[in-house]
Amino acid sequence: MTTTPSIPQLQPVPVYSPAEYVERLLSGGTLLPNTDENLKEVVGVLKAYGVVLDAYAINLQYIANHQFLNLVPILKYFDGKVTPQKVAKHIWHDRINYEYAEYVMRTMMWHGGGGLDAYLDSDDFWACCSPAIQAKSRLNPILFVFNKIFPEYLPEQVRQLAYYSGLGQFWRVMSDIFIDLADCYEQKKIESVDQVVEFIKAGLVADATKPITYSVTISGTSYDIIPASVGLTFLPDTAVPYVESIFFRGTPFFGTVSYNAQAHQIPIDQAHFGYGALFADPLPIGGAGIPPTLLMQDMRHYVPDYLERLYDNSVRGQDDVRVQLSQSFQKSMFCVTEAAVRGLMPYPSDTEDPKERVLNRDYLSGWLKRLAESRLNVVQRA
Repeated sequence: MTTTPSIPQLQPVPVYSPAEYVERLLSGGTLLPNTDENLKEVVGVLKAYGVVLDAYAINLQYIANHQFLNLVPILKYFDGKVTPQKVAKHIWHDRINYEYAEYVMRTMMWHGGGGLDAYLDSDDFWACCSPAIQAKSRLNPILFVFNKIFPEYLPEQVRQLAYYSGLGQFWRVMSDIFIDLADCYEQKKIESVDQVVEFIKAGLVADATKPITYSVTISGTSYDIIPASVGLTFLPDTAVPYVESIFFRGTPFFGTVSYNAQAHQIPIDQAHFGYGALFADPLPIGGAGIPPTLLMQDMRHYVPDYLERLYDNSVRGQDDVRVQLSQSFQKSMFCVTEAAVRGLMPYPSDTEDPKERVLNRDYLSGWLKRLAESRLNVVQRA
């Protein structure tokens, strides 16, 4: 007598309304279900991400500070330490993919938003960058000619370098938060998803007013590009624009949609973009031209043992580790987004004042409506 093997039944994806998520947040719950597996995935992937962000942050700030107006920065990925071993690894592609950090920087710059973007379009920025451009041009005839023929070209390069520096400073803070989070988890101080969210929120709030500044040294003289007097700070001027640009809007992946304007596959208004980390289908990871593949490739080298074991026990094991990393990363980004949203709430979530509760509810409703088309419902399947 033979028996037919049972076919595993797929669990239906739960579907919640924005109002239900708002109630969950107001009652102390989290966007991501509080399970042991989710906790392990989120902390593990954030530990790997923290290590990679450390390298990204160092390199972005190196480029901003030491490759200022270098039109052919062929050694920009070496952080000023060029050795035969590093060159060989670079050629063999056995290295951190700093291209991804630049991709994120350009996406953030393109979408704009926040005080950094506003400052870089102001007369104050021109007043600050002009002396640095003049000083650099005096030492380089090519730059001098460029500046004479194309007076807007070099200021635009400085704007981009300011984003290199701003994103590098933002990632410096986030890297430290994620590494500290993983250390606390391994010390049994973090035991739930809500504690993860609270830990990240506390880190964001603690560094909320951290100044964002940028200066370069040319021939021994320091030139302020973003002086402290501008008043740019970590949370409103880098963190919030980053969440908006990278988590929500993003950019369409090459090869998955048509960039042809006549095809109408991409919204005309950037504000309607929904290609960010919270919306992206992780399955294309590994396909040609998909930028997050570079991030997953970097993180796979730093996956902690407890997350490695979790992936080993999956259906395909290590064969689709980049896809699994992408799925875990997306879960972690919902936690980071929730931490940022909670950190910006007008009043404490446990307030008893009726008016304050209404304002909190309205505030959260706005965010959850924006997440309605994201993969939030997908990650509810624990």
